[in-house]
Amino acid sequence: METHGGYALLRDPRHNKGLAFSEAERDAHYLRGLLPPSIVSQELQEKKLMDNLRRYTMPLQRYIAMMDLQERNERLFYKLLIDNVEELLPVVYTPTVGEACQKYGSIYRRPQGLYISLKDKGKILEVLKNWPERSIQVIVVTDGERILGLGDLGCQGIILLTISDYILQCLPITIDVGTNNETLLNDEFYIGLKQRRATGEEYHELLEEFMTAVKQNYGEKVLTQFEDFANHNAFDLLAKYSKSHLVFNDDIQGTASVVLAGLIAALKVVGGTLADHTYLFLGAGEAGTGIAELIALEMSKQTDIPIEDCRKKVWLVDSKGLIVESRKESLQHFKQPWAHEHEPVKTLLEAVQSIKPTVLIGTSGVGRTFTKEVVEAMASFNEKPIIFSLSNPTSHSECTAEEAYTWSQSRAVFASGSPFDPVEYEGKTYVPGQSNNAYIFPGFGLGVVISGAIRVHDDMLLAASRALAEQVSEDNFARGLIFPPFTNIRKISAHIAAKVAAKAYDLGLASRLPRPDDLVMYAESCMYTPAYRSYR
Repeated sequence: METHGGYALLRDPRHNKGLAFSEAERDAHYLRGLLPPSIVSQELQEKKLMDNLRRYTMPLQRYIAMMDLQERNERLFYKLLIDNVEELLPVVYTPTVGEACQKYGSIYRRPQGLYISLKDKGKILEVLKNWPERSIQVIVVTDGERILGLGDLGCQGIILLTISDYILQCLPITIDVGTNNETLLNDEFYIGLKQRRATGEEYHELLEEFMTAVKQNYGEKVLTQFEDFANHNAFDLLAKYSKSHLVFNDDIQGTASVVLAGLIAALKVVGGTLADHTYLFLGAGEAGTGIAELIALEMSKQTDIPIEDCRKKVWLVDSKGLIVESRKESLQHFKQPWAHEHEPVKTLLEAVQSIKPTVLIGTSGVGRTFTKEVVEAMASFNEKPIIFSLSNPTSHSECTAEEAYTWSQSRAVFASGSPFDPVEYEGKTYVPGQSNNAYIFPGFGLGVVISGAIRVHDDMLLAASRALAEQVSEDNFARGLIFPPFTNIRKISAHIAAKVAAKAYDLGLASRLPRPDDLVMYAESCMYTPAYRSYR
């Protein structure tokens, strides 16, 4: 069957407007008769869809409805998301996206990104050329080994990347090197390679070919964002490619930047500088060590004290207990800088009692590890203990907002990775902040793109953190919030982009010249706008 004109237009999600086509457009584009006679504005379409979405009882049904909309009408999808971001972000991002990832094999629809597997070795450049879009600004890539703390989801990880960025032209890619997840290997509906994960040389050769092909196909200035790689690969890939490519790891750098912003904002409530505080982490993987390193770096910048000395203010607990000097020989390389002089301590509670931290941060992926005793201990020697339980999804959070506020008699300054409802304690309402990477990566990516940066420098991450912290208003603080409300995400992203771009120019890493006079205005003008356009 040959599709022409109007029929093809209605099946093109980029340009389809559904019933919003005007009489003139219907005539000009052969649409008459292909649509009911009614003409409906984008606002009314949005209202109707939100009404439909709210009728679903299961978050996964909402997720599927949103993905259907994205395949049908892209601008309406993003308009819905931007205008109702606080309500819909939990649907298309954590926590619902986790469930969707796990079930993706059975709800697979149209391809929403590229799949590169071991079968494509030697042909990766050809695979990239098969993608129809030429003007890609950001590539978000995963190998599915560690999706949102849910473990190895193999090829099903791509779903997380599809919403990655409504602000930039983004290409999601899954690199399928197999899976070690027994359930998937035995699942007849699993859509990926049914073999154990490739490791070592085979794995690194495939990634080397991929990174080279990306540069060949899209040039120096495409930002490659690594998402949900396992610890052992994440650090190695970032270290290896950050010198030769424009790369960013959301789990190491994005998370760290958001959490540092939360701390900078929290200090406005608690008092003191970063260097006045003592930090204790539960969890020493890529998130924990990434955050720790960025805290030490910012502390070093603020005080001119060498970073080695700043690291001594930061302590980490892993599954074997406190990371101390006597364990150094047996530690993975990324944990070694955090091994300080201290007698061995087995449990988190003992570490809290011994080190007396002012800030407690959970990046363990293990739920309910901030027990009543731990929170009460924090509250016993801190007037306002800072407690961040960052693990996702909600069931993995180290403690709930209610527990943090109740056990600390509402004195805790609290933030979590997944959203929690406001908590009422003794007649007052406390609104927990959500430390969500979605605060940073759209703005960070935009800042890199608008400056034409050729490398990512740590100072750009620090600039993003400060920019996010600056967006928290007195009104937010009064309600207990240390992150600005998500409803302002576009304004927040523009400010982050401007600060990141400015830093790239200052460091001599920007290639887009001359430098725009007003970077915030320029950032806003480069953002995707979801309003319908008129067709002649």
